Amino acid sequence: MPHDPRKKPLYRKVNTRARGVHHNTGGDYRHERNSKAEKTSEASRGSMHGKQRRGLDYTSLFRFLLSKVGQDWNTVHSEAVSRLDTEEPIFWMVARSEADKRTSVRIGESTIYSGLYVDENGKLAKVAPELRNEDLTPDCPCCTHTFNGVPLVRKYEPPG
Repeated sequence: MPHDPRKKPLYRKVNTRARGVHHNTGGDYRHERNSKAEKTSEASRGSMHGKQRRGLDYTSLFRFLLSKVGQDWNTVHSEAVSRLDTEEPIFWMVARSEADKRTSVRIGESTIYSGLYVDENGKLAKVAPELRNEDLTPDCPCCTHTFNGVPLVRKYEPPG
């Protein structure tokens, strides 16, 4: 589902050829090829290209969703879908059901966003509106952890 070319997309392409940028590639197929199970399998005739899409950054989508808290979900959803390549990243942040609700959602190693859901009135809402930047602590001393795009206030505290 390509985005509407008249609207600015809610994602950007990341330079995947830059030095030091790793996207979890490699190695999986090489351990299976030329094995007896591989030669008798129908899967051996399939493509070597995986289904995982790499090199896309959805930070602008997450900021967009946070800016729309309190607004009509159907309107927000249709606007977001019209500006995305696929609908899936919306639901990384927005819970589809009661069981999917999370107070916060971790995207990558060090980026945390408020969890969202659609309330009984059809409005986009935060699962835990009381959750603040000051409440969160980084998991490690080496990364810059952020909450809703703002660096965490508290410093890393070693366990124990």
